[in-house]
Amino acid sequence: MPTILPISDLRNYTDVLKRVDVGKPVYLTRNGRGTYVVSKIDEYDKDATVEELVSAIKYGEDSVQHGEPIPISQVAQDLDLAL
Repeated sequence: MPTILPISDLRNYTDVLKRVDVGKPVYLTRNGRGTYVVSKIDEYDKDATVEELVSAIKYGEDSVQHGEPIPISQVAQDLDLAL
């Protein structure tokens, strides 16, 4: 079950941060609507890496579908990825 708190709970931010763990972000609401997510930096970095990988895969798939295959080294260079 996700942890959902009103943003006003940040007045006592140490209690909010104690509830954050890897795989268990805290969702903050404003006026009853989800506005922010507080997560561990390791989790954020992992998500960013996965997003980069998905982007690279889509880029490669698009190049193949359009009949213009691009070498993986060129894809990595275009996306600023280290192989």
